[in-house]
Amino acid sequence: MIERPSARMGEVMLADVQGDAEVLAYLSMADDYLAAIGYTEHGLRHSNLTAHIAGNIMRRLGYSDRRAELAAIGGFLHDIGNAVSRSNHWISSASIARAVLVRLGMPYAEVACVMNAVGQHEEDDSEPAMPEAAAVVIADKSDVHHTRVRNPDPATFDIHDRVNYAVKRSFLRVDSDTRTLTLEIDIETSETPIIEYFEIFLDRMSLCRKAATVLEAEFSLVTNGTKLL
Repeated sequence: MIERPSARMGEVMLADVQGDAEVLAYLSMADDYLAAIGYTEHGLRHSNLTAHIAGNIMRRLGYSDRRAELAAIGGFLHDIGNAVSRSNHWISSASIARAVLVRLGMPYAEVACVMNAVGQHEEDDSEPAMPEAAAVVIADKSDVHHTRVRNPDPATFDIHDRVNYAVKRSFLRVDSDTRTLTLEIDIETSETPIIEYFEIFLDRMSLCRKAATVLEAEFSLVTNGTKLL
């Protein structure tokens, strides 16, 4: 359906960004800051997983290897702006990504693609219209899991902590033939009612459905073996 050109010599790759000292310093500060204000984990685990899922979505849906690589780079950098502030961090993330990628020698057209993908990932202010941005949105919102909770005291969990802590398994299944993206989650309902999951994540799931249409695909949610979306 879509061409798959090989990577050209000298192209900036995900591995270049993952190993960049400036990027790693900013991501470390971003995660430390979010930990200090009580947010769930947003460190290298989340960055690497988002990158992997975004690239996998693009490849499985037939986009070129290069476009998949750009989506993966966007996924890795999407939360780096939290080093500055949680407020409007998607804008800060895009600005920092631009500076880093230009320094690494990425062509401006590709820099613009990554900036767009990074800047569209937050449900508060997002209008994904490009495949790379759509892939980053879905990859980011798919990472819900008990390991992201850092609060050591369940008695003081807020609703975000309770919902994440209750999710014991999450997996985004990409069906190339049917062009369906299915987020499969297993929730321990003794720890939080499923309705609380929807109270927190309904906007995110709606954004995932919107993003899937950009990819000419469908998004569905399966919880504890039951299809809910």
